[in-house]
Amino acid sequence: MQWFDATALGQLLDYPGLIAALEDAHKGQMPEARHLVMDEPSFGSNKFISLVGWAKDDVIAVKMVGVFPSNLRREPPEPSVQGLVAVFDAGTGAPRLVADGAEMTFRKTAADSGLGSKLLARSGARTLLVVGAGGLAPHMVAAHKAAQPTIEQVLIWNRTPERARALAKRLAPVHDVTVVEDLDEAVSVADIVSCVTMSDRPLIKGDCLKPGAHLDLVGAYLPTLREADDNAIARGTLFVDTRDGMEGTGDLCQPVEKGVISWSSVSADAFELCRGAHAGRSHDDEITIYKNVGGGHIDLFTARHLLSRI
Repeated sequence: MQWFDATALGQLLDYPGLIAALEDAHKGQMPEARHLVMDEPSFGSNKFISLVGWAKDDVIAVKMVGVFPSNLRREPPEPSVQGLVAVFDAGTGAPRLVADGAEMTFRKTAADSGLGSKLLARSGARTLLVVGAGGLAPHMVAAHKAAQPTIEQVLIWNRTPERARALAKRLAPVHDVTVVEDLDEAVSVADIVSCVTMSDRPLIKGDCLKPGAHLDLVGAYLPTLREADDNAIARGTLFVDTRDGMEGTGDLCQPVEKGVISWSSVSADAFELCRGAHAGRSHDDEITIYKNVGGGHIDLFTARHLLSRI
């Protein structure tokens, strides 16, 4: 059994290859997947998540990660997501590998969104806006640029500007990055807007989205969280990576509860897009929205690709 740390995963799970692997995997069948989310005892704010994906006669992937938001305020700061991914042979149950859970989570999540922008963003996208400057943000820059190689400019916005500037400094040697403070103005010029926050209030206003924009919503994985307002959700054509679990995401369940949209407003999932059952974007001025729900099947697809690289 082999161990893969974050550095090794960065070398093996490059975004062009991983996005292509996810696209190919979504042409097949949805594996069995289950998840468990435990809240911290005594009403704490932390969570521990376990996800299992099982593809018969192939692999079993088990992710065990803690989500501890206050870790970023520690001295020194620690990642808010930490854990392990274990991969087993689905024929024998034998363990095959163990990998850094945070890096696997970052890379599978970013590649999932990269797949969404590859399938749905307007051809020739030039400007990417990343909303949020946490651990996932640099991965989103790399994944979206791998999916849309025409991207030339990256804008970063964060509620705390100092964190946005620190991220921009880290990315500067590789990417043309600009820190922005006026979010509405940045949204109005962006071809792709990728939101990676823990916001409990809408940040993206539908009135600001320009015709043809692609909106990638990654946060708001709980019903109480929200990244885009009702107008944004109503203006865009909605897609999800998976319908399994979408009812628990704030950017969808809140507008459904208000009657702004219905669950039938979701046009297609990633399986339908990759199989060609839905064409995706229909014209250049269409606003497309991809809700990155995630799930154990994406962890499994990522783990299977990792196995193929060793």
